[in-house]
Amino acid sequence: MNNCQHYFFVLVFFLISMAIPVVGQAQESIGTLQSDIEQKGNIIMMSATNAEVQLEFCTPSMVRVRSSWDREFNEEKSLGLMVTKHDWPPVDIQSTEEEDFLDFETEYLKVRVYKSPLLVEFYSADGKLLSTEKFDQDARGITQEDEGVSVRKKLFRDEQFFGFGERMDFVNQRGKKLNLTVGRGIGRPHIVGAYNILEANYSPVPFFMSTRGYGIFFNTPYTTEWDMGHSNPDAYSFKAEGGEMDYYFMYGPDFPSILDDYTSVTGKSPLLPKFTHGLHVGTYSGGTWGYEEHTSTDYVVNLGRKFREKEIPADLLHLDSTWRMFGEHGGSGATTFEWRKTFNNPEAMFDSLYAMGYDMVGVHVRPRYDNGEKYNLLDRAREEGMVYPEPNNSGEFVNFFDSTAVDWWWENGAMKVVSQGAMFFKTDEGSAFGRKANESDKTGPTGEEAARLHNLFPLAYAKAPFERFSDHNEMRGFNLTREGYAGIQRYPYIWAGDWPSEWQYFKPVIRAGLNIGLSGVGYWSHNMGGFEHEADPELYIRWTQFGLFSPMAHLFGMDHPGYKEPWNYGEEAERIFKKYDRMRYRFIPYIYSEAYKMHKTGMPIMRALVLEYQNDENVYGIDDQYLFGSNLLIAPVTTKGAQTRVVYLPEGTWYDYWNGESYEGKQYYNIVTPLEKLPIFVKAGGILPKQRVLNLGQETADTLTLEIFPDGESSYEIYDDDGKSKNYEDGEYAITEVTANDDSGQTVIKIQAPQGEYQVPERSYKLNVHSDTAPQSVQEGSKQLNSFSSGSEYEENQQQAGWYFDEEAGELHIRLSESSEEDITVVVSK
Repeated sequence: MNNCQHYFFVLVFFLISMAIPVVGQAQESIGTLQSDIEQKGNIIMMSATNAEVQLEFCTPSMVRVRSSWDREFNEEKSLGLMVTKHDWPPVDIQSTEEEDFLDFETEYLKVRVYKSPLLVEFYSADGKLLSTEKFDQDARGITQEDEGVSVRKKLFRDEQFFGFGERMDFVNQRGKKLNLTVGRGIGRPHIVGAYNILEANYSPVPFFMSTRGYGIFFNTPYTTEWDMGHSNPDAYSFKAEGGEMDYYFMYGPDFPSILDDYTSVTGKSPLLPKFTHGLHVGTYSGGTWGYEEHTSTDYVVNLGRKFREKEIPADLLHLDSTWRMFGEHGGSGATTFEWRKTFNNPEAMFDSLYAMGYDMVGVHVRPRYDNGEKYNLLDRAREEGMVYPEPNNSGEFVNFFDSTAVDWWWENGAMKVVSQGAMFFKTDEGSAFGRKANESDKTGPTGEEAARLHNLFPLAYAKAPFERFSDHNEMRGFNLTREGYAGIQRYPYIWAGDWPSEWQYFKPVIRAGLNIGLSGVGYWSHNMGGFEHEADPELYIRWTQFGLFSPMAHLFGMDHPGYKEPWNYGEEAERIFKKYDRMRYRFIPYIYSEAYKMHKTGMPIMRALVLEYQNDENVYGIDDQYLFGSNLLIAPVTTKGAQTRVVYLPEGTWYDYWNGESYEGKQYYNIVTPLEKLPIFVKAGGILPKQRVLNLGQETADTLTLEIFPDGESSYEIYDDDGKSKNYEDGEYAITEVTANDDSGQTVIKIQAPQGEYQVPERSYKLNVHSDTAPQSVQEGSKQLNSFSSGSEYEENQQQAGWYFDEEAGELHIRLSESSEEDITVVVSK
């Protein structure tokens, strides 16, 4: 062999070796478009060198992008747990072809598909480039890898990213790298394991929204990895460990529209029973871990009675882990459905609590069977094939993916306590399927199928009791759960996990609430005051202030013997807790109306500021303030000993709820925050419907107070229904529209009679109008209302219509003569 031949073979060997992919790093793109396109209805089908590609136009502003390397598209791989809508109305699609690309245009969106290589980009109808895979020489678009599928897109300089589920680390995820799989940090000590806010993933959601005006939902049950400019500041990517590339691209351009689209795909939140918007109390029945011998039915009954005696409103109560006997195999991490022997006559306990006016009492469960002393559920479930199958018939998990197994669980397990009075479950440890459990060293099913189902298990787990209790209780479904994934908003509600009662965890919990709301989940709560450890009384007060202005108010802790009950944290803590709890109950008409908006549109009750002010760069990093519904801004105090805090108020005029002082928006303010005060601001024009404190499941408000902060033209819709049944789904509800029109000479307030199929019980109205000056006159319809000289005179004449101006508070109080049966017009002349 001469030198020329030698170098030739060396060169050939080098080129061949370069062409052979390294094991574990193989990557194959879609390739080049190979044939003419085919259109069936809203679906555009294309064949490329290495894969099939589909574009499905769900709406004029939403496109589903799919690719398959085996050229077959699998349907319903998520068992219907993630995506609920597959049938879409026809979309008008205009297609054109150029030499290098194809364009598909709708009223709002244009999708451009480049032919070689096949790359996808999206434009708004006015020509703005929203997203593209074609941006550098390495552009490969969608690729298949040994580890799964991925796609890489251009990262624009003006883009910020929000969503991804119940994250506790950051709100804005630009420049970050995320791994989304259900679970929390693992390892000891807890401070670097379970209490790791960077790894907490109780409810991840593979969905984000970009400030560029679009959102992406990655429709996969597999573990996903998202590189949002971490590795390359000019690109972002997302990939799944298995399955197809399947994502929905949604053009807003505003975030509320994107959330509406996302929750149209994965399902809108149902309305929970009205009384569940009050206070929820959890209890270890007198004995947490290590103190189980102190548990008793008497403790639970006395706890319920004490809330009533102290006039601290509460509507729901649940018994946590220690109500049940721990079994022989799973210990505290499994469920026997057998009562601990310290509980005497559970049926009488339930009866006593319901007699006190509690609307629902529930119990904590876990998703694995265990044997107790009477039922031996684990042995029986294995014998009858009702556990999720594992080798050698070793399975312990309820097979919530199988309807027959769910029936068996309900009849043979759940009904043991349901028949005694339990009306809901707290479904814990949904992450233990295919992952190390929190309460033991056990790991659930493993293997490829279990890996695919791991993120779906919490959905199936929550769905079963939500639906079964709805049928059994003959009312709307209700379930409290810790873990979730895309679609969990259909089986609400979730709580943020067991975070210690330490200042360092307070702000991350607020962050979790903001992020889960940005991910389509509105019914959310947390263990106010923290869960583990005894709270500093100041922390307890600050955290419960936030908790009572959270979407769901959930009081529960394991600090023996305090258990986060307000009287155990001192007289000041009890007084302030009671004040804010009663305040929440007065705001129920507002909270319930906001819950209905969430049901219709996907807008959460607790809203990160970016959700409504996405063009304001100042809000991108704010992770400790939020909008509570349409008209309130809440700014919890999260620093120990703080006497002030800085609050950012977005564009517009805002009023301090406590003293009526006005502030111009798009500015920062240093707000004085004594321990008594949770900073609350009202948007100018805000209308807040309120009621007296009452038992939500037993009484109906006969008077509504409308607190109004006039500013130009504004309106608010008050929502009413029967509070319990599913009839609202068939249109049996009513809307009362309230408008306020303020100009230099007068303020005109109109209250429309309720409109709709639901017959609202007759009610009267009071107005509380914030104003700098006393009015010259107040007229209701054609009648001039009498003025009262003092607040005491106004209160003494409760049966008489009239008004009183509180000069010190800057509030005009008006009692009207007409009821809700007629339209009402009030004119306040200045």
